[in-house]
Amino acid sequence: MALAGALQGFGILMLILYNGNLADARVTSTKLLIPFPPAQPTPQNLAAICHQGQGRPRYPDSIFPRSGVGNLRRRGKAINRLEQWFTLCCLEEGEDPNATILCCTRQAWKKALSQFCREEYSTMTATYECCRKQGDERWSCFDSELPNPDYNPTPGYTAPVIPAETGFTFEANSC
Repeated sequence: MALAGALQGFGILMLILYNGNLADARVTSTKLLIPFPPAQPTPQNLAAICHQGQGRPRYPDSIFPRSGVGNLRRRGKAINRLEQWFTLCCLEEGEDPNATILCCTRQAWKKALSQFCREEYSTMTATYECCRKQGDERWSCFDSELPNPDYNPTPGYTAPVIPAETGFTFEANSC
């Protein structure tokens, strides 16, 4: 009987993931797959970052069980935060808009992942592997084995509205 319930829960989860409808369902299993880590912004993926953001999954708190998935919740929050900050970056203008936007998105990427690591260290659980590294080694680690390096959208998916996340200011002088 327990196996039947587990299989049913897994089937529901797979249906949710297949349909891309994460906003309207509550996940009842710890099998939620969050494509993590996000790729570092590059000239090759910048157009997708800016023009297809509403087609990439977001992870509202309502999809997570109340307990037992803190690591997934932190990953989802990092993705949500990053996508919001990317939206701000994509509005940037300047002499060379693509260079300005690329610089901004890279700053947002590093800031979101740094905040993710701070949140990882604030718990009593195992820390994400890349967070244990420092400097360029950390960023190289986060930018390896990527689930979606091109920032492709999920077909048929439209991102739900997620509460705004403050904490990012673009430092144009750092470019």
